[in-house]
Amino acid sequence: MNRRIGIVLLMMATMGVYPSVWAEETEVGAIQLGTVTVLGKPQDAGFLPGAISVVNEDVIDQIQPRSTEEVLRRVPGIYVKGEEENAVVINVGVRGLPAGDYKTLVLEDGVPIQPGIFVGNSRYFNPRIQRMSDVEVLRGAASLRYGPNTIGGVINYITKTPDDGVTASGRVGSWNTREATVEAGTSTADGMTRIGGIVTRARSDGFMDKGYDMTDVMVKGGTAIGENHYLGAKFLYHETDANISYRGLFPEAYRAGQRFNPAPDDWFLTERMAFDLTHEWQINPDVSLQTLAYWSYMNRDYWRFQLDDDNPTTTNADGFRIWNYSDEVQGNNRSFERFGVDSRMTIRHTTLDINHETELGVRVMTEEMLDETLRADRATPRQPNQPLLRNRVDSADSLALFAQNRFDFTEAFSLTAGLRMETYEQKRKDRRSGDPRETFSNTEIMPGVGATYRFAPLAQIFGSVYRAFAPPLVGSVIGADDAPTKAETSVNVELGVRGSDGRITYEVTAFQMDFSNQVDPGVSGIRNPNEGSALIQGMEASAGYAFDNGFSIDGNVTWIPTAEFGEDRPGDAMEGNRLPYSPEWMANVSLGYQYRRLQTALLLNYTGEVYGDGMNVRDLTTEETGTWGGLVSSYYTIDLTGRFEVNPNLTLFGAVKNLTDETYIAGLRQGIYVGPERSFEIGASYTF
Repeated sequence: MNRRIGIVLLMMATMGVYPSVWAEETEVGAIQLGTVTVLGKPQDAGFLPGAISVVNEDVIDQIQPRSTEEVLRRVPGIYVKGEEENAVVINVGVRGLPAGDYKTLVLEDGVPIQPGIFVGNSRYFNPRIQRMSDVEVLRGAASLRYGPNTIGGVINYITKTPDDGVTASGRVGSWNTREATVEAGTSTADGMTRIGGIVTRARSDGFMDKGYDMTDVMVKGGTAIGENHYLGAKFLYHETDANISYRGLFPEAYRAGQRFNPAPDDWFLTERMAFDLTHEWQINPDVSLQTLAYWSYMNRDYWRFQLDDDNPTTTNADGFRIWNYSDEVQGNNRSFERFGVDSRMTIRHTTLDINHETELGVRVMTEEMLDETLRADRATPRQPNQPLLRNRVDSADSLALFAQNRFDFTEAFSLTAGLRMETYEQKRKDRRSGDPRETFSNTEIMPGVGATYRFAPLAQIFGSVYRAFAPPLVGSVIGADDAPTKAETSVNVELGVRGSDGRITYEVTAFQMDFSNQVDPGVSGIRNPNEGSALIQGMEASAGYAFDNGFSIDGNVTWIPTAEFGEDRPGDAMEGNRLPYSPEWMANVSLGYQYRRLQTALLLNYTGEVYGDGMNVRDLTTEETGTWGGLVSSYYTIDLTGRFEVNPNLTLFGAVKNLTDETYIAGLRQGIYVGPERSFEIGASYTF
C-alpha cells in the first residue's frame, strides 16, 4: 500500500498538482475544465446517432436518492435488481441485458470504475450518489468512442464541483439511518483555478438489520495554465463495512412477513482509493487534445459463514426454515489495481465543402486482481486457520485504438462512421502451485455507422448500426474445463426520433441486439461459462412537459417483447426461453409541483416480472446451495419527496419511500432479497 501511495504522490508531483487540488467544471474557451462527458459539449449532443439520457442535479434533488439505483431508474431501458437499500453492490441491466451481467461500461468523469473489466467482478463497487451532479447514459454507435463492455452503452457519473464556501447537510431516517455531508470550495478571483472537496459519513442499522458504515471523500481541483492548457486532478477515498450476504429468506418466511437478516454474521468490506489527472490542450480553435490518466486500488473482502454440510438448514423459534451455519467462516477476498491512459484528439475541418469533425483516440490500460480464499474460526473470524484455499493473480493488458468522422452534409443531416479496435492479453498465475503463468490473447474490430436528420423543429431522426463487444473474463479463457469462450459480441441496431423546445422533451427508440455469442450472467471468472446466440428487441420512450401552473410531468416506458436464447444450453437454458432478470415492461412517472420556495414530487416506479434463471422455472426453488430460480412477480413503488427553501442559506427536505408499503421480491440469489418496506427521512442543508 505504501508503494501505491508513493506512485500517486509521484504522479501529483510530476504534474505539479497537490492532493488538495481537483478539476473544475468551469468552461474555458471550448473546453469544460476537468469534466469528461460522454455526450460532449451541449451543442454537440444533438449530433450523436444514439439514444441520450441525462439526469441532472435538479432531478437528483427531486428524487432525494439513497443510492445511484434510484437515479438510474429514471433512465429508459434500465432495470435494477435490488439487493439492499443502500446499493453497496449494484445489479443493472440495460435494454434487456440480464441485470448483474454488466455489459455496460460504467465511468466516473470519464474514468472506468468497475473493479475489473477484463479480470472480473464488475459489480462490486458502486459510487456514492452524494457527490454526483449529473448522470449521462449513451447508447448507439456513438458508444464506440469508449470501451470495452459497451454492448448496453455507457453510464457516466459526473461529480460535483463545490461552489465557493461551505455547505453542510444531513439527514436521518428509518432503520436508524444517519448521514452527514460537507462540501467546501474556493477559487481565485478570475475563476481560473478552483479547489473543492466533499466528505460524506453515513451509518444505518439497515432494513432487515443489514447495517452499514460508510465514509466517502472526494477532493478535486483544477487550473488554467496560460491560455490554452488546463490541468485537473481528483482524489477519492471510499470505505464501506456492510452486514450483507448472498443469502436471503426462504419463501415461507417471506410470505409470513418475517424480516430478519438471514446471514447476520456475514460482512462485505470494501476500501478504494483512486486518482485521476486530466489535461486539456486547445491547440487552435479547431483542434483540441484531451488526455486522462487514472489509477485505482480496491480491496473487497467478503467474509461469509459456511453452511453446515450435514444440516444446511434448520428451524428457528418461530417455526421458519433458516440457514444453519458451521463454526467456520470463509473469506473470499480480492484486491484490484488499475492503471490507464486515455487520449483523444478532436479536429474540425472542411473538405469538399463538407464540414467534418474527426476524433482519434488511444487507450492503454492494465489491471490486476489478487484472488484469495481462506478459512477461519468463528471465535477469530478474520484470522486464517489453514493455508489459502485459493491464491492466484489474474491480470490483463489492453490497447484500444479509435477513429471516427462526422460528415455534416447540411445543417439538418449528419452521418458518423467509426471504427474501434481492442486488443488484449489476459494472464493467470496460481501462486499456490507455482505453475507458469497462463495467457490468452485476442483482438476485436468493431465498426459502426450512424446518422441524424432534423426534418422539423421538434423532430430529429437518429439511427445506427454497430458491432458491440465485451471481453471474456480471465477465468473463462484460462483454466476452463471446456474450450475457452469467445468474446461476447452482438450487432446492435437502433432507430429513433427526439425533440425539445424547452417545455416539452421526448425521445422514442426502437432497438435490437443480435448476439452471435452471449454469455450467461453470473460468470465471475470462477465457474465455466455457458454461451450461445441470443436476440433482444424492444422499444423505449421518455417524455416530459412543464405546465404554466407550476406542475410538471415526465416519465419513461420500456417494452422488450423479445429477450430470448437462440438454442438449448444444457442445464442452464432452453431455446426460446427468456433471458433471466430481463423484464418485458418497465415504467417510471414523476409528477412535480413548484410554488415559490416549495418543491414536491410524486414518483412511481413499475417493474415487470422476471425469471430468475434461463430455464424459466416458475416456482421459487428452495435449493440449499447454488443460485435460486423462479418467476419474480411484477411490483410498483411510490415515493413522495419535498423540499422547502427557508432562506437562501437554509433548505429543508424530506421523503417517504415506498409510500404504500408494498411487499415485493427485489431479486433472488441463495434465497429471497426483499424490497425495502415503507421508510421515512428528513434532512436539512445550510450554506455558510
